[in-house]
Amino acid sequence: MRISLNSAQTAFRDEVRAFLAAELPPDIAERVKFGKSVSKNDLITWTRILNGRGWAAPNWPQAHGGTGWTLVERHLFDVECRVAHAPALSGFGFNMVGPAIVRYGSDEQKASLLPQILNADLWWCQGYSEPQAGSDLASVRTRADRDGDDYVVNGQKIWTSGAEHADWIFALVRTDTKAKPQRGISFLLIDMTSPGVTIEPLYAFNGKRLWNQVFFDDVRVPCGNRLGEENHGWTVAKSLLGDERLLVSRVAENKRLLGILRETLIQTDCAAEFGAAFSSLEIRLAALEMTSLRILTEADKGGQIGAEPSMLKLKGSQLIQAMDSLLLEAVGYWGLPVDAGGGGMAMGPDYAEYAASGLFHHRGYTIAGGTSEVQHNIIAKQVLGL
Repeated sequence: MRISLNSAQTAFRDEVRAFLAAELPPDIAERVKFGKSVSKNDLITWTRILNGRGWAAPNWPQAHGGTGWTLVERHLFDVECRVAHAPALSGFGFNMVGPAIVRYGSDEQKASLLPQILNADLWWCQGYSEPQAGSDLASVRTRADRDGDDYVVNGQKIWTSGAEHADWIFALVRTDTKAKPQRGISFLLIDMTSPGVTIEPLYAFNGKRLWNQVFFDDVRVPCGNRLGEENHGWTVAKSLLGDERLLVSRVAENKRLLGILRETLIQTDCAAEFGAAFSSLEIRLAALEMTSLRILTEADKGGQIGAEPSMLKLKGSQLIQAMDSLLLEAVGYWGLPVDAGGGGMAMGPDYAEYAASGLFHHRGYTIAGGTSEVQHNIIAKQVLGL
């Protein structure tokens, strides 16, 4: 079944494309295109440009600054942004804690926090994983003990992306050690400048600071900073998935990378040598996008979606890794990582500088958001009945 855009969807796509051509700063787009670091100031600039148009939070309700777009329109917007090399906005604020505040926050929390997220005035990081609780978040050990009107938090979080830039962290903490694991967890919003919060960096092989460890030592958090009921933080955390589970195909990022791969094959005179491999990837991406659009169209009509997102996530993450491998093969020795020790100069052209870095970073795509093994199990149980 082929899915084609109707006239309204085509007009919407063209509107987004024109906006990006006129408003996306070229210097920011160039840094994104070649895999270079995008600064916090870059993201603030782009967030505020989108917020000025009312497009910063497509997945929020219109009453709180959302767009009212359908899932298909959100998909088209994402594709156009990524193909134009626009930086992705802070997912922790816009895709995670923002929707949680909309659903579970008090009127005071909504009025205070949501506008700050929309305008990039308040930056967030996620405090879920711990050294003994990675995929099994029900095993979190970070404690939050009541003391009057405060919680006193002690423990550690790990793999905390963006903690060095964050103003606040949303964290899963254990507030009842005697309850069943999922029932004894609460969802707290914690100011990172609070006494007792310590951040230590974790570096990738190329010298980039991709993650952090965050330590809590008798950190006092007002009870008013809790989202949802005490000991029901697991419910809040699960609700963050929502419709986002349908937008896991990575079609947008795959399209962006396919464009870079096409340019690279031309620039390296490898188009003939790798033409068949490139065409195979192009066909796989077209099939993935058609499948994604079919599922999103069905969801927009109110249809029930089952295990299909697992298939999208599985195929999308595998495809981007296949593109990375072909890109690195095409650039050859120019793809050797830049010396990260002392700010060394690039060895080759811009398109090759971060090819290896991208490949190894995207290895995590078959882990993050549910491993490929988990996706296979879901498909086996829900589709094949095994």
